[in-house]
Amino acid sequence: MTPPPLQAPSNTKDALRQLAINDEGFAFDPRTGECFRLNSTAQFILKALKAGKPTEQVAHLLADEFKVPETSALEDVHDFLVQLKIQGLLA
Repeated sequence: MTPPPLQAPSNTKDALRQLAINDEGFAFDPRTGECFRLNSTAQFILKALKAGKPTEQVAHLLADEFKVPETSALEDVHDFLVQLKIQGLLA
């Protein structure tokens, strides 16, 4: 079953754009002072979202990068968007 779409990255809050990410996979939210540890998949997705790529394109790029089926990549992107919403980084 395809998960329902969440808000597209075009509705990304300033908070997501301001999130600092380093090459080791740490993300820092300057609004709250919180730090997050990202795995390689989350880091890839977050960088693509911050670059303004639409959800479907992020999933396609993720599938290519990690050599996984696009349906699986889309589920990963959806799950990550849910986490961003929970953290208040996505509308």
